[in-house]
Amino acid sequence: MRTGPDPRRARDAANTAVRSLVRRIRLRQGWARVRSSFWPIVQASLAAGAAYGIAHTLLGHAQPFFAAVAAWVCLGFSFDRELRRVAEVAAGVAVGVGMGELVVEVIGSGWWQLTVVLLVSALLARFLDRGPLLVTQAGVQAIVVVGLPFAMVVDGAFGRWTDAAIGGLVALVVTVLTPGDPRRRLRAQAAGGTSELAETLESVARGLRNHDADELAAALVRGRASEPVLADWRDAARKSADIAQVSVNRGHWAEFSRLAEQAVLLDRAMRSVRVLARRAPTVVAPDGTWPDVAAVADLVDRFAGGVRLLSTALGDGASLEGARALLLEVAAEADPREVGGDDLGVASLVVLLRAPVVDTLEAAGLGAGDARAALPEL
Repeated sequence: MRTGPDPRRARDAANTAVRSLVRRIRLRQGWARVRSSFWPIVQASLAAGAAYGIAHTLLGHAQPFFAAVAAWVCLGFSFDRELRRVAEVAAGVAVGVGMGELVVEVIGSGWWQLTVVLLVSALLARFLDRGPLLVTQAGVQAIVVVGLPFAMVVDGAFGRWTDAAIGGLVALVVTVLTPGDPRRRLRAQAAGGTSELAETLESVARGLRNHDADELAAALVRGRASEPVLADWRDAARKSADIAQVSVNRGHWAEFSRLAEQAVLLDRAMRSVRVLARRAPTVVAPDGTWPDVAAVADLVDRFAGGVRLLSTALGDGASLEGARALLLEVAAEADPREVGGDDLGVASLVVLLRAPVVDTLEAAGLGAGDARAALPEL
């Protein structure tokens, strides 16, 4: 007696495929973060080692722990190193360590001494500068010094303050000698986020062309998994635009603001594409029989090509004209009556495609009114 396929086994296989796809996406995103942070981490690690070596070799400190800590904390793990920010952190570390050394030297260590040093360090840091980083680092380093008084005996009074000062100076020298372009990280994030949209569209196109509901489900998973990438880009661009208004990067404010707007638009486009991927199987194949969706698949594929061009342009900081031209062609072809014909299900897919096309056109530099006008009238 022949039996049909086991629904439970098919469901388990589908769940396994989805989990595998999510793991691959997260691995790719993780490696992207590693690549973007590799050289800053190398620089910060070398600076921490150099600060430790200077304090140990030149000053004779046996355990210059705070030299390495100060250098690492000041530099961080990204190229977004503004001289003012590094100076704030260095000053905060020096203030906190200095106050901690003074308190331990005069009145010893304990819970109430820790309270006193934290209060005085934070107030002194607020008096010296308005930067929140200075206050935070002053408090943290003061707590560490009072909580770990054993190193004072090894290197003498105020030895840890000297170590912290050396670490801060090394970090400042590295910042001056290796100036970073704050646009570089944002452009990389923009390229990565836009590529996620292109890959999701390509997956949707494959699913439609091959009549593959599993591929459409994978496209939906891919779109959902891209949310952290787009959110990081959006948040970083907004923060950079805000900082640029009052920093030495004021000349880049326009690009930061534009990247923040583009992040919002492409995040909105991704949400619309996820709706397309979710609706496609139920619209075009409710009973398992697929209509002719080759024209829609071709349109989505061309849309993905335009988004690819947009990704490259955003990553290079280049002209968006080429991407805009291709996206305008896609918009002109997004006519449900022409593409869908008499099949209302297929035509509805084209309708769902129109919103993300408008969003990406705006991200490519077209005004909102012009982007909507590029679509055929319904």
